[in-house]
Amino acid sequence: MSIKAISAEKLVRLIGTSKCPSLVDVRSDDEFAIDPRLVPSSVRRAHGAVFDWAAEFRGRSTIAICRDSLLSGGVAALLRDAGVPAESLEYGFDGWAKSGHPLIPIAKLPPRNSQGRTVWITRERPKIDRIACPWLIRRFVDPLALFLFVAPSDVLAVAERLEAAPFDIEGVFWSHRGDTCTFDVMIEELGLASPALLRLATIVRAADTARLDLAPEAAGLLAASLGLSRMYSDDLEQLDAGMALYDAFYRWCRDATNETHNWPTNKKGA
Repeated sequence: MSIKAISAEKLVRLIGTSKCPSLVDVRSDDEFAIDPRLVPSSVRRAHGAVFDWAAEFRGRSTIAICRDSLLSGGVAALLRDAGVPAESLEYGFDGWAKSGHPLIPIAKLPPRNSQGRTVWITRERPKIDRIACPWLIRRFVDPLALFLFVAPSDVLAVAERLEAAPFDIEGVFWSHRGDTCTFDVMIEELGLASPALLRLATIVRAADTARLDLAPEAAGLLAASLGLSRMYSDDLEQLDAGMALYDAFYRWCRDATNETHNWPTNKKGA
């Protein structure tokens, strides 16, 4: 394989973090129709029009993804020629799928606007679920997703006019189901279940539904979330701050659950 290729094992560790490169699916329409799913956080672009869209990725590390890695190596080379630091995904989409890594069904996503962004809408003054869900979407689905926070009575009307996906309100697809919250539903419906995200979902559910006994970490998430809601009167500024909060909780869920901290450091057995 090319030295300009990244392995699926390395890429899956980057997805969901703030350091994830831009992912571009360049499969043909016929290939995409066979399996209309996407590697998490990837967008589709035509492989024959690289120089038409390369500029939007300039200055950002980018991974090209084709069906079997044969085509994506050439696309990555064209991107590098256009000034984009680019690699291809080793063994392509098919290799990723055969490895059992998550894939997002395109049919579950709202239509993209003229800027290629998905648009989501919910009630204003978010606390927990309405910050956790945007974090999930931006880290695993659409890094450029647009979020609108409006008065509760306006959500459905604005959603219809702007072709936005309403979430975390009663009577819509993306909302609480039974004892689960919207964050749980999104993980399930978008095919994103992993040990780390399911652990985080338990914490979010516990904090969001006042069942702090479900996870000891939930009290901390609740306190931090309520603190952020007092710090920011602008919902989008609160979302920006909340991204770092959920980045930290996700990395704890994925990498640090067995780590402890003791003081003093020279204590016997520490």
